[in-house]
Amino acid sequence: MKPQVRSFHHLATGTWTHIVVDPQTRRAAIIDPVLDFDLPSGKVATGSARRLLEYIATTGLEIEWILETHAHADHLTAAAWLKRQLSAKGTTPAIGIGHGILSVQATFKKKLNLDDQFVADGRQFDTLFHDADTLCIGDLEAHVIATPGHTADGVTYVFDDAAFVGDTLFAPRGGTARCDFPGADAATLYRTIQRLYSLPDSTRVYLAHDYPPEGEEAMSQTTIAQQKASNIHLRADTSEAEFVALRERRDATLPVPTLLWPSLQMNIRGGHLPPPETGDRAYFKLPVDAETFST
Repeated sequence: MKPQVRSFHHLATGTWTHIVVDPQTRRAAIIDPVLDFDLPSGKVATGSARRLLEYIATTGLEIEWILETHAHADHLTAAAWLKRQLSAKGTTPAIGIGHGILSVQATFKKKLNLDDQFVADGRQFDTLFHDADTLCIGDLEAHVIATPGHTADGVTYVFDDAAFVGDTLFAPRGGTARCDFPGADAATLYRTIQRLYSLPDSTRVYLAHDYPPEGEEAMSQTTIAQQKASNIHLRADTSEAEFVALRERRDATLPVPTLLWPSLQMNIRGGHLPPPETGDRAYFKLPVDAETFST
C-alpha cells in the first residue's frame, strides 16, 4: 500500500514538514515539524504547528509517530509541543530520531557548556532508530536507513515508495547537504547518498528543505531518478573524489545558519526549552568566539 503524503512549507526557514498517512487505517506520522521563532525578540510561536493539528483534525488522522530526520540546525522542532497537544486529545505519539543523536548531544553539551541537568543519553526521545530498524503506522511499514555525513544522527524513513531524506539531498538544483558541522564528513555523505541512489528510480524523495531561486516555487519532492540525473553536486556518475572536493570548496564559503544555536538547544532536547533560570523564563546560550578580541 502506497502512503499518502501532505506537505507543509515553512517559508521563514525553508522547511518542509510532511504528514505520511496509511490510507487504509488513517493512521499517520508527522516528519520534521517546525515552531515559529523570532530571533531578535526571542518569541516562540506555534502558528505553523497548529496548521498541522487543524489538518489532522479535519482529515480524521490518528498520529502514531513524530519523526525527526536529524537534529536540525535551522529551525526549532515542534515535536514536544505537538506531542503534548495530541496527548491532550487522547492519542500519544512517540518521538523518534536516529541513534546518532547521542553523538550530537555529547558534542553540543560540550560546546554549549551545559550542566548536568542535560543528560546526553537520548532520554529526551521515545525511540532512537538504528540502521535497518522498522516502524509502522497502521498497516504501513517503514524501514530506516542511517544517513550520516551531514550530521551523525541523520536517518531516512522509507514508507513503500516514499523516502523522507532530511537534509541529505535537496532539490536537484540545490544539491546536497553541507558537511562542515561537528561530526560531518563529505566522504561519508557520498556513501550515504549512494545507498539512497540504490532505491528504485521511481521512489518519491521528500525533502526537508528547499531554498528556490527568486520567482520559483519551493519543491517538496523529487524522485531518485531525477536526483541521479541532475543533482548539481552528485549525479549517478559523480566520483567520490569529485564530490568531496566540491563539497569542501563550497562548505568553506557557507555562513553559519542564523538559528544554529537556539535550534540545537531545543532540538537535542526533543523540542523542550532549556530549564527556566528565573521564574518561568528560559534562556538560549551563545558561545562567544573571542579569539581576536582585544581591549
